[in-house]
Amino acid sequence: MNAHAEIAAADAAKDADPRPKSAVSTGVGLAGLVGLFVAIYVGRWFGLNGPVSAMVAVVACGLPMVFWTLFIDKAWKNPSTGLDWSRPARSHDETREISVAKLAGLWATWAIIAVIYCICRWYWDGQYLFAMRMLAWAAPIMFLASVPYIFWIDRRLVEPKDGAYMFGKWLMGDGEEVDRDRMIGHFRNWAVKGFFTAFMISIVPGNWFAVLAWPTDEIVTNPAAAVLFLIALLFLIDVAFATVGYVLTMRPLDAHIRSANPYAQGWVAALICYPPFILMAPGGPLDYQADDGAWGYWIGESHPWMILAWGAILVFLTAVYSWATVAFGIRFSNLTNRGIITHGPYAFTRHPAYLAKNTFWWLAALPFLPMSGSLVDMVRNTVLLACVSGVYYWRAKTEEKHLMADPAYVAYWEWMQRNGPVPRLFAKLSGRANRPMTPTAVAAE
Repeated sequence: MNAHAEIAAADAAKDADPRPKSAVSTGVGLAGLVGLFVAIYVGRWFGLNGPVSAMVAVVACGLPMVFWTLFIDKAWKNPSTGLDWSRPARSHDETREISVAKLAGLWATWAIIAVIYCICRWYWDGQYLFAMRMLAWAAPIMFLASVPYIFWIDRRLVEPKDGAYMFGKWLMGDGEEVDRDRMIGHFRNWAVKGFFTAFMISIVPGNWFAVLAWPTDEIVTNPAAAVLFLIALLFLIDVAFATVGYVLTMRPLDAHIRSANPYAQGWVAALICYPPFILMAPGGPLDYQADDGAWGYWIGESHPWMILAWGAILVFLTAVYSWATVAFGIRFSNLTNRGIITHGPYAFTRHPAYLAKNTFWWLAALPFLPMSGSLVDMVRNTVLLACVSGVYYWRAKTEEKHLMADPAYVAYWEWMQRNGPVPRLFAKLSGRANRPMTPTAVAAE
């Protein structure tokens, strides 16, 4: 078979087995990138390296994505929003009682989160102080805006009696109508938002400053500086998009939480990767980073082109990691299903962020080449980083166990088994047939 025939056969196979449609279009992420790059350019030009400027950059990232979602993709028309536009809105008389109960549940949930913020000491130290100030500033705005929003959306929802409503009815002493599963789901959803939103806001200023602090001359003339600047830029992109994702969990954008991970092991696997529970922090039980910048040490400043080549690999891996977040548009979130993403790096592997991040750590830390030359350090660093990679493998499996309850993810999972380059490669290396599996089988792995 000649080359043209092989290409034609590959195209025919692709057409016969198309990739499942992604819940988010590519244009959403691109719109956010444009807004964020404009903010970075303005910030560097005028030296706007303060924490408030960092949050303005997040807004500049989010607004274009909201406009694209509403006016280009018209996501508000998607059946998955739960909104019914085919008939006139219900009357206020019909939904008033529902909305009042829902507001009671919602405000009580926010009050619980606020109390947890007050009790937990780590929220009042270091980088979290800025997050607490931002949330305190936003609280009255959210409180006032929630009233017209809830009264409006309940008139359009196919099923307005959600978890917030159930919690509100329970607070009012009307337990007969309460669906406990929906109420527990409501608590899970807000546990995710409460924990991760504060964390993401807290790290935005540091990432913003890391990008704005680099002098342009040094970036242009120093290969190592160029590598570090690009890595910082890519981390800022990741953090900005993730922050937007946690904030914009709204049904009219079709970005609401369909479900939060119901498995305790999924929560444990995720939370041990974030403060205050993080195990990989300096001095933590899985702290493998005995040598900061080991790759630069072993290559040496006398080999600038080798530094550039190795750095390019690290930049590429960070770009894949950042790209995986950008692909979510306004829907990024840990521990949740907010629509299945199948485009971008998710067309190559089901877990591009985890794969890129862990490969980056191995190539940047070089744990098997300790700068001390100690055999003990080599064994310790290598074993600990292997444990860290094991944690992320565990996270991937618990996420799949949760998402397999969604038929859209099952279709994507099976398509990846047949067509995904990385799953097929791993299947070949392991010597196993890359066969489709049932949700039960995946959960049992």
